[in-house]
Amino acid sequence: MAAPRPYLTHWGRVRAAVVWEALTAALPRLGAGPLTVLDAGGGTGGFSVPLAALGHRVTVVDPSPDSLAALERRAAEEGADGITGVQGDLSTLLDVVAPGTVDVVLCHSVLEVVDDPAAGIATVAATLRPGGLASVVAANRSAAVVSRALAGRFDEAAAALDDPDGRWGDGDAAHRRFGRAELVALLAGAGLAADEVHGVRVFTDLVPGGLLDTDAAAFEALVRLETAASGRDPYRDLATQLHVLATRTP
Repeated sequence: MAAPRPYLTHWGRVRAAVVWEALTAALPRLGAGPLTVLDAGGGTGGFSVPLAALGHRVTVVDPSPDSLAALERRAAEEGADGITGVQGDLSTLLDVVAPGTVDVVLCHSVLEVVDDPAAGIATVAATLRPGGLASVVAANRSAAVVSRALAGRFDEAAAALDDPDGRWGDGDAAHRRFGRAELVALLAGAGLAADEVHGVRVFTDLVPGGLLDTDAAAFEALVRLETAASGRDPYRDLATQLHVLATRTP
């Protein structure tokens, strides 16, 4: 049976396709399962509920009570047993699980907003058993420069180009963005060796929404294109986000 995809539809699915396919392809190397999965900042369970549906034991740690309530409803609707929601954040992960006991940690779209990314990743690494897998998604610095320029906001593009955190101005909602080498080095500093780096949303954010809303074939073709381009240079370095699969070294 094919693995269930994240509980995201249409635009959401094409944005998540690269991460989901890479993640589920990597899970078998960790053993037959069920695996112990920790989803830091997992919100309403876009990835956690499908992983639980595959039979894995999943704990979602998120600061939002509303998101955790939605997670509980979604899991019940989908009959996904083995999923638990806990209020917290990266700094409290070791209050939820014992060190060195987790097979897989998801840390998706969290490093952009935490006060100390290095400390957060160190906590992620501390939860993993040796050989365990971290799936990290973070905003890509290069994409901010390109997107601002394409929007005609050339001063903001120049600001993002030179800013140490890749921010384009005071109105930028992201606290920081990462280059590929920078993100890989951040993980390495915590004992996480990068196995794969993918670009997420290389083309999707540049495609007019109306096209995919009316053309199912174009939607499927875009999913295939995103998957094919995600691991190739120079395309992945232009993606909105970077996805790293990294292994906890002994």
